[in-house]
Amino acid sequence: MMVAQLAVPSTGGIRERLTDPVRDGLAVAGRNLIALVRVPRLLVFSTIQPLVFVLMFRYVFGGVIGRAIVGVPYVDYLMPGIFVQTAVFGAMNSAIGLATDMQTGLMERFRSLPMARSAVLSGRTLADLARNVFVVALMTGVGFAVGFRLHAGTPAFLAAVLLVLAFGFAMSWIFAVVGLAVGDPETAQAAAFPLLVPLVFASSAFIPVHTMPGWLQAFANHQPVSKSAQAVRDLVLGTPAATDIWQALAWDAGIVAAFAPLGVWLYRRAV
Repeated sequence: MMVAQLAVPSTGGIRERLTDPVRDGLAVAGRNLIALVRVPRLLVFSTIQPLVFVLMFRYVFGGVIGRAIVGVPYVDYLMPGIFVQTAVFGAMNSAIGLATDMQTGLMERFRSLPMARSAVLSGRTLADLARNVFVVALMTGVGFAVGFRLHAGTPAFLAAVLLVLAFGFAMSWIFAVVGLAVGDPETAQAAAFPLLVPLVFASSAFIPVHTMPGWLQAFANHQPVSKSAQAVRDLVLGTPAATDIWQALAWDAGIVAAFAPLGVWLYRRAV
């Protein structure tokens, strides 16, 4: 009499299935970061725009806008918004990079490799996250040079930086979807701009919301850039931050939950 043997799944196989997407994503992120090392002008030009914004709002518009700020110097109100704005504009690289990979046929090459389908997208967003670390550090130095000061100490500022990076990571998933949807780098840049402008400029990043028309305040008060900018500002200025932090994190989680699956689905269709 023969006894059938039950095949017990190996825990090593389960572990590999769980770690493979992470390992593949890190490998793709490394590939994208190598491109910045080999073509450093990409990183240089990506830092010029936020630098221009700092100087323009600090010295051109600061005298006028600063009159609407009560209790703190305008530069201390401005820099948290600049950090968030830098993360948003940097996220646009996800759209352009993925669209470029599609146009050059690199996506088909990835499809032929034994790698997790999500790795292409997670690797791109992780690379943009790493780039944001450098850019935010640079903007911090520039901010201190133009008069920015911390009101709540270094630990609170580091928490604010983590919020900025989390928001930039979430926004990268939105623009990853844009890049996959259009499939062309020029079109991706053109499509991202109309999304960037209202989010960044109709927000509390640079000016108080109460100075806007009433109909615009309703939008500005309830959109992710304003929530993230205000949470970062609360931490930097030492004002009560718990509510704004939780709202900012809720936006981050909601964006990733909505756009990460959509991006993977578009990637599967594209290749």
